Amino acid sequence: MTKAKWVVGIDGGGTRCRARLESAQGQLVKELETGPANVAQNAGQAFHSVSQLCDQLLQHIPTEDRANVRVVAGLAGLNIDKYATIARQWALPFDITYTTDLHIACAGAHLQQTGALIITGTGSSAYVKTASTEKILGGHGFPLGDEASGAWLGWQALQSTLHSLDGLIAPNELAQETCTTLGLHTCEALVAHCLHFRSVDYATLAPLVIQQAASGESVSRAIMQKGSEYLTRIFTRIQSFTPGRIAMTGGLAPLWRPWLDTNVQAGLAEPLATPTQGAIWLARSSSTSI
Repeated sequence: MTKAKWVVGIDGGGTRCRARLESAQGQLVKELETGPANVAQNAGQAFHSVSQLCDQLLQHIPTEDRANVRVVAGLAGLNIDKYATIARQWALPFDITYTTDLHIACAGAHLQQTGALIITGTGSSAYVKTASTEKILGGHGFPLGDEASGAWLGWQALQSTLHSLDGLIAPNELAQETCTTLGLHTCEALVAHCLHFRSVDYATLAPLVIQQAASGESVSRAIMQKGSEYLTRIFTRIQSFTPGRIAMTGGLAPLWRPWLDTNVQAGLAEPLATPTQGAIWLARSSSTSI
């Protein structure tokens, strides 16, 4: 593979799409951000986001060099074959390779081809890449999966609040604070308000659970314990693949660490770089096979 003079890394998710342009020598030229790029949720929007970012970044490259650019785009939804096929049919005027957002995040976390990653943010998932295996664990989408995510924490808070209001469990501070935060105090009002909640809406209640647990509130602590047990099972399953480094990232990652067993905490490495930098690393590597 001919070494490109310019490399672009793209990280496309359900909320936003980020892109980074570097020279072949590693000099940062430009970083940009635009709207969503989850191919499974909206392929048209994803194509628009990717093409828009690439067009804007190309303006920062000399005209005579624009044919010598390599792009790696890691997009949410490409773990599903149907949507990976759609993305690979997009006609774009440069050398672009598509992979999953999990792949580039893992590459960024370890700056090498192999390793594993646990992601805990609005959603949750895990990814393993070894010389012989590529495996996604979890990441099945809320509410079927995404345990230990922000959405899951908020959902647990609302469920326990409804149980409290129904008299199935004792009144508790988490239920009281949830009702106060939403300004709603009956089951009927809560259900009507949350009927069309998305993952991101449930996730707005996650900080409440975490804060209450930190103060010793028993229901919140039980929720956090349940989430930490799930993450421990994910960690143990990852270890069975012998991936080398295992990292944990995402907005909730530092908040989960104190809840994990000491052996799990000790087995987690810090991410070395961002997902867009992981895509850049893959784009720059002449031996990369994605």
